[in-house]
Amino acid sequence: MCVRVCLLFACMLPLVSCFQSVNPKERDYPGYKMAPYTVKGQRIVPMTVDQALHYKAVGICSHYDETSFFGLCSGKTALGEDVKSYHEHAAHRTLPLPCKIRVTSCRTGRSIVLRVNDRGPFVKGRLLDISSAAAKKLGFRERGLDKVYIEVLSVGDGKWERRRG
Repeated sequence: MCVRVCLLFACMLPLVSCFQSVNPKERDYPGYKMAPYTVKGQRIVPMTVDQALHYKAVGICSHYDETSFFGLCSGKTALGEDVKSYHEHAAHRTLPLPCKIRVTSCRTGRSIVLRVNDRGPFVKGRLLDISSAAAKKLGFRERGLDKVYIEVLSVGDGKWERRRG
């Protein structure tokens, strides 16, 4: 009996993190998140809001899924936001968080507007990571990678939002 209870507890323990509530204050950020950060020993300095509002680039895009347990448990973005497998969002190394970008597949011509709320990709040669749901809309989820064109539409949320001029 004790072994069964311990086994049940051990199996349920990973699920506890799925149901933890996040204090709304933890998600608050004043304006834009542009603080330098370090990944794999490399210091990365995000661009300014003005730089971002003029940013356009072409490069390789991949997709990722921060959820666990087959999408039942939320992942977290760099802004502390919950991520579900059906959400459409993006990750960029140096854009201020959050911002909205238009992503266009150079192969399919399909386009989507995404909210950049996470950091990445941290694989050499990659410009952008997007959610699997967004990759499906752009037509490359099964391929894994695609060449894309991105342009920033706005930076910030609410009263801090600044649009491309």
